[in-house]
Amino acid sequence: MGSRIEKAIPSDAAMLLEYLKQVGGETDNLTFGPEGMPFSVEAEAEFIANMENSNDDIMLLAKCDEKIVGCASLNRLPRRMRHRGDFAISVAKDYWNKGIGSQLLDNMITFARENDFEVIDLQVRSDNKRAIHLYEKYGFKKIGEHPAFFKISGENISFDIMCLILL
Repeated sequence: MGSRIEKAIPSDAAMLLEYLKQVGGETDNLTFGPEGMPFSVEAEAEFIANMENSNDDIMLLAKCDEKIVGCASLNRLPRRMRHRGDFAISVAKDYWNKGIGSQLLDNMITFARENDFEVIDLQVRSDNKRAIHLYEKYGFKKIGEHPAFFKISGENISFDIMCLILL
């Protein structure tokens, strides 16, 4: 079951929004649930189009048999934080532990280095040991914890704050 990594293009928008609904329903690790993201296909296509030739923002998709099975994004922060990028990643549950997260992260770090990012930041549920192991494998370090980052069904959920220094 080989997957390929490619930059998102506007024609991926409808499939991407469906993917986000799927993964949002499979885990409580994301900022959204099964409702997915509140964007129209047109708005998502425009969002992707704005990233197409950017050195500041990128969205990568992992595809298997023309189906999106993973997604990662890196967005450069503004002004005095331009040396930093905010990273997010998700992989469909049926594709966990198949190396897709590593492929996405490896490609993202390459993009960051090629475009003069100095630091990649991320937040991850403190109890998401699988994801934390992946990030640590690539050199991310925990730099803090945010208590009550999420509240799900009345329960406060802490997140680790991690970063990768690329210098």
